[in-house]
Amino acid sequence: MELFLQQVLNGLTLGSIYGLVALGLTLVYGILHVPNFAHGALYMIGAYAAYFGMVDIGLNYWVAMVFAAAIVAVISVVCERLVFHPLRHAPPIHDKIAAIGLLLFFEAVVQMYWGADFLRMPSASMEIFRFAGLTLPAQRLLIIVGAFALMGALHLYLKKTMTGSTIIAMAQNREGAFLVGIDANRVAMMTFAIAGGLAAVAATLFAPINLVYPAMGNLVLLKAFVIIILGGMGSIPGAIVGGLIIGFSEALGGFYVSNDYKDLIAFLLLVVILSIKPTGLFTQGVR
Repeated sequence: MELFLQQVLNGLTLGSIYGLVALGLTLVYGILHVPNFAHGALYMIGAYAAYFGMVDIGLNYWVAMVFAAAIVAVISVVCERLVFHPLRHAPPIHDKIAAIGLLLFFEAVVQMYWGADFLRMPSASMEIFRFAGLTLPAQRLLIIVGAFALMGALHLYLKKTMTGSTIIAMAQNREGAFLVGIDANRVAMMTFAIAGGLAAVAATLFAPINLVYPAMGNLVLLKAFVIIILGGMGSIPGAIVGGLIIGFSEALGGFYVSNDYKDLIAFLLLVVILSIKPTGLFTQGVR
């Protein structure tokens, strides 16, 4: 029983990270209908920015997290203004190619500065708790609490603030939002900033129990796309639930089946669920 609960904890950790990354991805897609393939690069930049802040500048872990979120949010907005905004009237394939170009560009820049070596980011706490036979590393608990706190904060922001309401309005009816005077450029920049900040926080939370390297965002990005398709393109509840489903299936499947095939489980689940419910688990559109 303890082994099962330990895998549940691992699944909750993975699901929390996947959910955070998928949240930013689904926000951008739900509002701008842009499949941002560069989102994995933003996740990777967030990890390197936090690493730079802690190791090279000497910042506290929490300050480094805020520093990384701010840096990536700015980079994300710059990408929206300089790359995606000029392509808003171009054929749909153009923004996809541009996003892949950004992904390759950011990976090359990071590799040029830090090299291709794997780096270890310091943890917020090395303490390990033990409860009812379970091993509870403080960093994993921090990931779970931090991720769900951010998800809750984002929900409140979208539902309770005027700026959040403009984001939802744009997602539900773009033409109607234009007619009532909502500034589409402002909403687009805000959405990219939120998405970039979430990716950076997710990377800073997860990097201490993983490694930092230039291609670290690629597999996370693939799974984030699986999650938003699984949960319903543009659905915030779908991104959260989809992230948990993938996280639990990976942890339990890797333990009880084979660790070699755990990354395939996400894609098998996608095929099975979409064959039953082609539109995803939740209604499409930001909610």
